[in-house]
Amino acid sequence: MMKKIVLLLCFTLISVAVFAQKGAQIAFKDTTIDYGKIAYGSDGVRVFEFTNTGDAPLVITKVKSSCGCTVPTKPEGAIAPGKTGVISIKYDTKRPGFIRKTITVNSNATNAKNGISYLKIKGFIKAPKKI
Repeated sequence: MMKKIVLLLCFTLISVAVFAQKGAQIAFKDTTIDYGKIAYGSDGVRVFEFTNTGDAPLVITKVKSSCGCTVPTKPEGAIAPGKTGVISIKYDTKRPGFIRKTITVNSNATNAKNGISYLKIKGFIKAPKKI
């Protein structure tokens, strides 16, 4: 009788582990965007593409930049399991010099430490041409 109880308990634990939900999970195509060397005043918009690889809807609650020169835009609705979304970044390219900025993404992703993912942009804005 005791063997049957132990076997039943083991089967139950294995079943729970196999069928347990992993929740929403975020997988970015790239976590760093390199602008390279770009012209002063050129288009500063780039996108970070991601996929919800989990089994529950992914909700991006907040996206913020390390400075006001970088303006992120988050998806408005939930991203269904298996679907992709984008976080758009607009950098002010009228600031010559090196770019090194961090974007913080808050979500319900279970694979993000404390629900936080970090993205980075880098590059170099050339000085404006003198007329």
